[in-house]
Amino acid sequence: MLRIHFTGTDLESVGLARGPDPLWEIVCSLCRLQTREGAMAFGPWRLWVGGLVRQGGAAREAASALRTLVPRAAYFPDFLTPHVEDGRNDLQSGIDRVLATPRRRLRHELALLSAGGGQPWAGAELARGDVTTVNALGGKLRTYYQEFIAPLGNRIGTATAADVAWRTRVLADGGTRALLNSLRPMAVWEPPVLTVDYPVERDLHLNGRGLLLVPSYFCWQRPISLADDQLRPVLIYPVDKSPSSAAAPSASLSRMLGSARAALLSEAAALTCATTSELADATGLSLPSASQQLAVLRDGGLVASQRDGKRVLHTATPLGLRLLDGC
Repeated sequence: MLRIHFTGTDLESVGLARGPDPLWEIVCSLCRLQTREGAMAFGPWRLWVGGLVRQGGAAREAASALRTLVPRAAYFPDFLTPHVEDGRNDLQSGIDRVLATPRRRLRHELALLSAGGGQPWAGAELARGDVTTVNALGGKLRTYYQEFIAPLGNRIGTATAADVAWRTRVLADGGTRALLNSLRPMAVWEPPVLTVDYPVERDLHLNGRGLLLVPSYFCWQRPISLADDQLRPVLIYPVDKSPSSAAAPSASLSRMLGSARAALLSEAAALTCATTSELADATGLSLPSASQQLAVLRDGGLVASQRDGKRVLHTATPLGLRLLDGC
């Protein structure tokens, strides 16, 4: 278990990232490649990645190298997932931060990895901060993301956007306590401690630094955090990956034509995260009719739904927003 200890100041500084962090998605996806966990969610993706790897080339080289830095073990180097200081969490900004890792930190974290039995790619050269090797690492991170993660962009965006919209509403309705309670069952909030399902016993004292919650598509079942307690605290948590949050096939877009569904999609986008009743009221539809039409939008990948107790909250997906922008 991971026990995260809060002070009053920490509760004032709990943040929710607007979307996934590309480098955390790389790390978490590397973990998914090395296990059979989440067969329904990741099985087809693993088969697809396996086909690309068998073709050889830069994609295979990137996957092979990065798997040695993120082995199937409890530890991987924190420098692979640097903290975002200015709110920018795009891939290139993250890679730039990785390349700027101080040599002392590279040596220390790679030594920890080696001590655990790992054999990191270009270990000696990378540990001493060899410029060519460090730049090559940046290239492998970029190649891996572009080949294995970017093609799932719509699916990842849909799942994480729905989660963030839901938790943002939870925060607005009930404050920080409600937000932390929304992490059940993978984490339990019993003030002043958030107890997280975790593979090792550990205590993390925030000491006024706050905590950033970051949604992740490739994180599975339990949250994950940085190994070094002295770094800015983050908690990466998994989002729902149910088939209903997948991007829509183009053939289903014809079902989206119609005034009722168009109005519901427009209101779902405008309200950001709304209940079925709120959308019915906004569009003048009966509750049963609104529920039925939302199911069609959800099946088409234009709306994502999240149950919150007795109510269901709906939000327009990135695909739905693009459809609205194009109309």
